[in-house]
Amino acid sequence: MTTRYDSSLQSQNSVSQAQNAVEKLHNAVSSALSHPTGQMIEQAHNRLAHTEQAVRQAGLAENRQAVELAEEMLAEEKSRLASLTSEEGKSNS
Repeated sequence: MTTRYDSSLQSQNSVSQAQNAVEKLHNAVSSALSHPTGQMIEQAHNRLAHTEQAVRQAGLAENRQAVELAEEMLAEEKSRLASLTSEEGKSNS
């Protein structure tokens, strides 16, 4: 029985980590949108890579509803970051 409990804790932990990662990504993207310097945009892209990994790991968890929410939030942040990146490309042209 302990194994099942440990497994459940691990899956909840990975979901929590994914949700926390998405929240940190949101903050990084918001900062980059407010202050669109090369460094801020790079930090947001680095945070995106970390968040994608956390959400992939959470995808193995049993709590599908929480994972789907994290995936939706990740997609929204990717879209926000993509709009910033495309704006930066236009201003460098």
